[in-house]
Amino acid sequence: MLPAPLWAGYRQNIVATLTAAEPANLIVAEAAGALVGSVLLIPAGGALAAPGLAASAPLAEPELRLLAVAPAGRGSGVGRRLVEECLRRSRAAGARAITLHTTDMMEVAMALYERMGFARAAELDFRPAPTMLVKGYRLEL
Repeated sequence: MLPAPLWAGYRQNIVATLTAAEPANLIVAEAAGALVGSVLLIPAGGALAAPGLAASAPLAEPELRLLAVAPAGRGSGVGRRLVEECLRRSRAAGARAITLHTTDMMEVAMALYERMGFARAAELDFRPAPTMLVKGYRLEL
C-alpha cells in the first residue's frame, strides 16, 4: 500500500523503535504457547521518533505504538485486550490520557480505536511525506 521509499522509511522506524524500546514496555499476547499479538506502550516522558522526523520532545502522555495481531489471533479480541492492557497500565501510572498515531491504511485498527473511545486529535498529526498523513488520536482516561 505504500510506495517503496515510504515503506523503507516506515520499516526502518519500526525496527529502530523496537530496538530502542525498554522490554517492560513491550506487551505480548500468547495463545497455546504461540505469540499472537504485541503492542508497545511508551510511557509519559519517553520519546517518540517518527519516520522522516527527528525524535520528539518527551511525551506528555503515554503513547500506544505498533499494535500487531498475527493472522491466527485476528477476530478473537486479541487487539482489544492488548489496548486494554495499555489503558490499564497508563491509568495505574497516573496518566490522564493516552495517545496513538495511525494511518488510513490501518482501517481495522482505526475502527478498533474508535470503538474503544479514541478520538481524533489533529494537533498530533504529522506528514512524513507530502502524500502521507499520520493521524493522531487521544483517549481521556
